Amino acid sequence: QVQLAESGGGLVQPGGSLRLSCAASGNIFSTNIMAWYRQAPGKQRALVAGISSGGNANYADSVKGRFTISRDNAKNTVYLQMNSLKPEDTAVYYCAYIGVRTAWGQGTQVTVSS
Repeated sequence: QVQLAESGGGLVQPGGSLRLSCAASGNIFSTNIMAWYRQAPGKQRALVAGISSGGNANYADSVKGRFTISRDNAKNTVYLQMNSLKPEDTAVYYCAYIGVRTAWGQGTQVTVSS
């Protein structure tokens, strides 16, 4: 099994920045994808960004140019740098590890409000 520990959420004003981190531990395969999803109230969970163990990244159209996903394979950690945050980015953000099975973090709240 894989366990995920997220950190970095909080309250930020529109236009501000936050950095989320997610550390994976347990039975980690060298080939995997780590990703960030988010779920706003009343909406389905949706992919924000994903990155393969080889470093290939993809983003939802709504965050392209504002968010950057990166990872440190030595630390089994994935990051999400979020800039130019908007109120519509408000959601619970979940880290996901996608290997033989998918594991989810507990979620961290991001609130963008003045």
